[in-house]
Amino acid sequence: MIPALGKNVVRAMREGGTTMSVTERYPNAKSQIGVSHGLRASSFAGLLVLLGLFCSLVPLKSAYAIPPFARQTGLNCNVCHTVYPQLTPFGRQFKLNGYKMGKSVPIYEKLGAWLQGSFDRTNKDQTDPPAEHFATNNNFTFDDASLFYGGRLVGDIGAFLQGTYDGIGRVWTWDNMDVRYAHDTTINGNKLLFGVSLNNNPGVQDVYNTMPAWSFPFDSSGLAPAPAAAPFMEGTLGQISAGASVYGMWNNRYYAEVGAYHTLSSGANDLLADSQDTVKSDGLAPYWRFVYTPDVGKNSLSLGTFGIHAALYPDANQTSKSDSYTDIGFDSQYQYFGERYSSTTRVSFIQEFQDLGGSVAIGSADNNSNQLHKINASSSFTWDKTYSGTLGIAHTWGSKDATFYGTPTGSPDSTALTVQGDWLPLNKSPWSVYPWFNPRLTAQYTHYFQFDGSSSNVDGAGRSASDNDTLFLLATLTL
Repeated sequence: MIPALGKNVVRAMREGGTTMSVTERYPNAKSQIGVSHGLRASSFAGLLVLLGLFCSLVPLKSAYAIPPFARQTGLNCNVCHTVYPQLTPFGRQFKLNGYKMGKSVPIYEKLGAWLQGSFDRTNKDQTDPPAEHFATNNNFTFDDASLFYGGRLVGDIGAFLQGTYDGIGRVWTWDNMDVRYAHDTTINGNKLLFGVSLNNNPGVQDVYNTMPAWSFPFDSSGLAPAPAAAPFMEGTLGQISAGASVYGMWNNRYYAEVGAYHTLSSGANDLLADSQDTVKSDGLAPYWRFVYTPDVGKNSLSLGTFGIHAALYPDANQTSKSDSYTDIGFDSQYQYFGERYSSTTRVSFIQEFQDLGGSVAIGSADNNSNQLHKINASSSFTWDKTYSGTLGIAHTWGSKDATFYGTPTGSPDSTALTVQGDWLPLNKSPWSVYPWFNPRLTAQYTHYFQFDGSSSNVDGAGRSASDNDTLFLLATLTL
């Protein structure tokens, strides 16, 4: 039951789109970004061939969940996930209860690993290579490798801790971190689950796949072009901050959480995130989350709202006044669980209010205030716990600000349609020799109707939005 790999800070500082680039949002902020050699085509093809041989030759038996939580719970992976990282109602309860349900296991059984390799192709070659040692198109890539700890720490405290090697940036950083204390009690016949979460990315502690930290698309190319604009909550503070929140679930229906975040010191960012001279908080950033979940039988529904208000200095030296961002989101998720299949529909809307007085003062924005909006909707269908298809659309729009967003038209507007297929050959009947080996093969295609404010000439040099359409083939091995 390992969540899909989150975007680590190095990836976030290199990409726009899914996680807003710090250097794009704050032009004066600097980052030290490494480079990587891509895998040769033969290496990636060999990985797929070996995977196919494993699936066809090894003995199989009843499914287990993937490590390290599997060894602690002994549960089938489909109990907690449809296709990971999408959680089921039980998977959400496991996370809310602090990752501590199940038996006591030795510490080495709480360790696990994650490997990802990919191929991407854009509809038209990029003008320049997306990173050193990579071509302008048709790149085979070792994306990342993660080591993680998951399970009970002591008593009512559990954790999910992840460290990631970025194969494109060639650096090790910490990644998603969520340490929880959770306890439940009964008050006048009503069940109350309450807890505290310490984490390093607003929303990474959330249990619904509508929040930006876990929303579709769960994986994307680290080398393909991505839109310049995204709401603040889509990764701006991911892995460069630390926060704490308190939460409670009443009668398994009403969920509330409040917390606050602050960026790490320069020394801590350099050590943990390989990030230097990044943005700095001007005070604490309050975070909130409220959800109503009227689950009935095979149906699971959530209706929620979330948000954050953050003030950040637009230059790392804190010589100007700060900018502020207020993100207010609304989301819903519906799941149905049948005998042979399941389906999940997700939708979220974020409205962002930007006060950019600090950026205007140093020439990094044109407007004192902007608004940015994003809607992200997707629907998945999973058959026989093995095959899954997803269709998703994301639309971003807002105020024009050529200096702040760096787009030729000044507009942040982008619209993308994503189609994805997943195959988990051992999810239902894993390899008996090592039942926690649970590979996933993903084929994803993203089409852009609009990119950085235009459907044509999006870069000022004649490139159309559809030239950035991307085929992304991904192999994920969880060990």
